Parts: sequence; C-alpha cells; structure tokens
Amino acid sequence: DDVDRAYFAVFDGHGGVDAANYSATHLHVNVGLHEEIVKNPGEALKCSFQKTDEMFLFKAKREKLRSGTTGVSALIVGSKLHIAWLGDSQVMLVQQGKAVTLMEPHKPERE
Repeated sequence: DDVDRAYFAVFDGHGGVDAANYSATHLHVNVGLHEEIVKNPGEALKCSFQKTDEMFLFKAKREKLRSGTTGVSALIVGSKLHIAWLGDSQVMLVQQGKAVTLMEPHKPERE
C-alpha cells in the first residue's frame, strides 16, 4: 500500500541474551505478518508480543534455556505512533525540546 511504516525496538536480556536475540529476530516478522497490521497496528503489536513470547517459551522448554527479556517497540504508521512494551523497558518522546510521557512502565509495586 502507499502508507509509510517504520519499526524500532530495543530488548534488554535478563539472565542471558537468548530471549532478547530471539525477540529481535522474530517480533518484527510477527508484526509484519499479522492480519491486523493495516487496520489496527496497535492490536498487531500486542498480539505479536504475545505470539513471540509463546514461540520463545516453546523453544526455551525444548532447549532448556533460562533467559528472559524486556522490550519496547515503536511502530510509526503514516503520522501515527504506536508503542508496545513488556517489563520495565521505556520509550521517551521529545517534542520541541520537551519530554512527552507515552507510557507507564511496569514497576514491582504496580498491579
């Protein structure tokens, strides 16, 4: 289609790099192939985070891997910004020199 899209992500491995590397390799593919990517990019991000997690858990069980990861991704579709994250990773938007709060990251004291 004629819509410009850009995807960015950062993963922070915990207990090793396996989960972070897996997520960096597979999340964007899952987002791009998701059936809602055109109509509902936010839903595509959310579902793709969950699918990537399920895929890694299957691999981790099979290969006895013990790492995890946090992650944050930004998907720009036309003039709209969609953010998804897992864990305490954060993203910051600076607009005209001022920080704009886009998310409330996970903290242990948060439900």
